Amino acid sequence: MKLVFAGTPEVAVPALDALIASDRHEVAAVVTRPDAPAGRGRRLVASPVAERAAEAGIEVLKPVKPRDEDFLARLREIAPDCCPVVAYGALLPKAALDVPARGWVNLHFSLLPAWRGAAPVQHSLMAGDEVTGASTFLIEEGLDSGPVYGVLTEEIRPTDTSGDLLTRLAFAGAGLLAATMDGIEDGTLHAVPQPHEGVTLAPKITVEDAQVDWSAPALRVDRVVRGCTPAPGAWTLFRGERLKLVQATPVLDRTDLAPGELSAAKNNVYAGTGSHAVELLWVQPQGKKPMKAADWARGVRIDPGELLGI
Repeated sequence: MKLVFAGTPEVAVPALDALIASDRHEVAAVVTRPDAPAGRGRRLVASPVAERAAEAGIEVLKPVKPRDEDFLARLREIAPDCCPVVAYGALLPKAALDVPARGWVNLHFSLLPAWRGAAPVQHSLMAGDEVTGASTFLIEEGLDSGPVYGVLTEEIRPTDTSGDLLTRLAFAGAGLLAATMDGIEDGTLHAVPQPHEGVTLAPKITVEDAQVDWSAPALRVDRVVRGCTPAPGAWTLFRGERLKLVQATPVLDRTDLAPGELSAAKNNVYAGTGSHAVELLWVQPQGKKPMKAADWARGVRIDPGELLGI
């Protein structure tokens, strides 16, 4: 099939690579979000998908909005058979959905109908799921509600961050998306409607969502830290400034600290929660680079009974 691939961040690159490597399909063009400011200089930088497509000599389309008539006209000229999508980052209008004869097929990082939305991996971790996965489905105008072509499952490991899990799903999902394209082309794969039961939503995680509630149980604190790493980053307040929590782990045998209360030893830093303590392993003070929590604690000289979250 002739394909137009839509995607933007680094997590979409493995799927693009898999389709470029396929001897059954041609990636005629790539659709991605416009260049965005990045770094200290805030200069405009192309998306990872745009950079990979340019390296491969593939035409790159960067509409400000996918309803732009110039973009739609070029899409009709290319006349793709199918448009695979991974984390494109914009809603597709009906005028675009109607162009490819076999539709737009999305690789979504959850076991649909669970966790429809922008942040399925983060929500899965924060909810304490033990298993997640990826699904390929035919895009409709509803939010991630289209019929499903294929799925794969992935076990969530006890120390997984959303970055860890998303990386594994990106590479496993690349194979699923390529296989889905093969099945659509040869007619052996047919999309099955999603069940009405089990629908959960996964909206974008905000900075407010990432603030740690020290009155919550330690397992909840652990899930928030892992689910919000690397972005947007779990955080708390310390002496009126934000402190990012890069890595922490529950300590089941310590229950002597009040919620948010800090206790620092030579090589360990503990914080109380609504149940048992968590050990802070890596933190990032405001305006500084990540550091070992013990090094941070030595530098700030924590007072007895001092609290996080105030």
